[in-house]
Order: sequence, then C-alpha cells, then structure tokens
Amino acid sequence: MGVPAVLMLPLVLLGISGLLFIYQEVSNLWSKSAVQNKVVVITDAISGLGKECARVFHTSGARLVLCGKNWERLQSLHDALISVADPSKQTFTPKLVLLDLSDISCVQDVAKEVLDCYGCVDILINNASMKVKGPAHKISLELDKKIMDANYFGPITLTKALLPNMISRRTGQIVLVNNIQGKLGIPFRTAYAAAKHAALGFFDCLRAEVEEYDVIVSTVSPSFIRSYHVHPGQGNWEASIWKFFFRRLTYGVHPVDVAEEVMRTVRRKKQEVFLANPIPKAAVYLRTFFPEVFFAVVACGVKEKLNVPEEG
Repeated sequence: MGVPAVLMLPLVLLGISGLLFIYQEVSNLWSKSAVQNKVVVITDAISGLGKECARVFHTSGARLVLCGKNWERLQSLHDALISVADPSKQTFTPKLVLLDLSDISCVQDVAKEVLDCYGCVDILINNASMKVKGPAHKISLELDKKIMDANYFGPITLTKALLPNMISRRTGQIVLVNNIQGKLGIPFRTAYAAAKHAALGFFDCLRAEVEEYDVIVSTVSPSFIRSYHVHPGQGNWEASIWKFFFRRLTYGVHPVDVAEEVMRTVRRKKQEVFLANPIPKAAVYLRTFFPEVFFAVVACGVKEKLNVPEEG
C-alpha cells in the first residue's frame, strides 16, 4: 500500500496544480468581463499605484477617465497605455482630466467634466494621497489642513459630486484605496493617520447609506505601497522589538499587487480588504484586542528613536 500511495502523490499534486491554474484563468477572464465597457474613474492616475490600476483596467476593456494634477504625466500615461494595447482585444482610448484633489474649490467643476466624458460613472477609484512625516508639534496647522484636504475632503467631495449619478441609475461602485493608518496610528504621521481614519469612517458610513440603491462601497487598505525598486534593508531586525515591528510594518506592498487586488475587489464586490504582510495584520489585531500592549510597544519605539542622534 505504501508504494502505490507514493506513486499517486505526484499525480494528486499535478491535479491540484491543474485545477488551481484553471481557476486562476477563469478568475482572470471573469475579472475582465466585470469591467468591460464600464466607465472607470481613477484619481491620481500618475502615481505608481494609479498607473498600475490604469494598466489593469485598460487591458480589461474599461472606458477610463484618468485624473491627475500634471498634464504632461497624464499624457505620458495615455501614450503608454495606447502603445501596449493589444489590437486583437477591444480597448478604449483613455480620457484625461486635470484634477488636484487638494484644491477643493475646483473639485465640483472637475466632477462635471468627468461626467461629461461618458455621461455616467460606473466605478470610482479614490486613489489620491498626500503624505507627511514629523513630530506633531513641528507640523504646521496649514500643512495639517492641506493633508486633510488631499486625503479626506478631496475624495469625499468628488464622491458626493458623482454619487447622485450612481443613485439615479441604481448601479455603481466606489473604491477607496486607504491605508493601514486608517486603522491604527503610527508615530510621527499624525496628520496622515488622522485623514485616513476620517476617510475610512466616512466610507464605512456611506456603505450602509447607499446599499438600498445597489451602490457598492469598497475599501482597500494596504500597508505602505512601496516603490517599484525599494526592498527592505538588511540588518538585525530582532535587535529590538520596535525595530522588528515597525520595519516590517513599513515594508509595503508592491503597486502591481494592490492594483490586482483592486480589480478583484471590483469583480467580487468586496466591502473591505486589508492587504498587508502578517506583521501589520498582527498589529491591527493587537491594537484592537490588546491596546495597552500596542501602546507600550509604540511608546518604547518613540523613546528609542528620540535617544538615537540623527545623522547630519
């Protein structure tokens, strides 16, 4: 009995691999059909994640409206998408809209311009984000307000402007690309964490309000979205609990992985996705169930950082 069982093992593994491959291919086809011909608006499309989302949705046959605050970079993205488009598959030429979400006064007019592109919006991907790092007492109130405008008031203003169109058509999906800091605060990022907490709270409430209109609200919260070529540095991470905890926490997710997760979120109409490595996930659970321990670890890390002289 032992020999046949050993011989059968490779066949079982091969069969499982085949089934997983078939599932993945069917899933990919399903993802593409879910957004084909859909009007998809992507804010901050010129960022690393924005470009990847544009690529994923463009190749899937979506009618893109790409928003960004630099026209030259938008045009460059437009040309890149057109140049790699597969002639054998139906794709649409992306439309470009100049938008700076930190300038709240212009968002309403830009929303009208977005609607004029195709007459409706099926999927809105709120991707724009502005970061700042430093001790709270050294960050000016003006910068706090600017961060809040870009990360909270900008996205909700655009959402409120486009939402009536979705409600009247009784269809649509709003995706907020948020951050782990919408769930827990990290030292020296007070303004950024506050804006992300506010955004998550707004869209959590909105989800319940628009359910009766068949409008889906989704939040995708990765840890940090790292650049294409940045990898975690070498070193003895175990030398300090804080260093191990926060270096792992700041080792972000690749933009390609986040863009693909956004596509899966749209296809499956997920309400909430937390995209992170095990350490950040553990941090969120620790903050929820054992807050005293979490606060102690964070405070220890701040003291350690303040006691180490900075270079230069």
